[in-house]
Amino acid sequence: MPRGHKGEPKTPGAGRKKGTPNKSTALAREAIALFVDNNAHRLEAWLDEIAISNPKAAFDSFMSVVEYHLPKLARTETKISGVLVEEAPFTEIDDQKEADRALEEELKKPAQ
Repeated sequence: MPRGHKGEPKTPGAGRKKGTPNKSTALAREAIALFVDNNAHRLEAWLDEIAISNPKAAFDSFMSVVEYHLPKLARTETKISGVLVEEAPFTEIDDQKEADRALEEELKKPAQ
């Protein structure tokens, strides 16, 4: 079906709207999410088995599956009143109480 000739104006409202996801991509993401959800118990067992001999390979395997199931987060820098605010370093926290305490300490620090 012809779409028009070169130089003719586009029909207003034609085509996919801005921000509408590609159907193939959405279907692929849905299929991967369904696979992960239905095989979570197996995935855990497989990762445990891999981790016995190679913990890094187990982590890498886990991350390769998760990256298709969760959106990736981008690093950002923020400028406030022309001053560059440095990114806060990440620290590993094992305990929720420790996390709450660390957050309170960060909030008490004066703005630079």
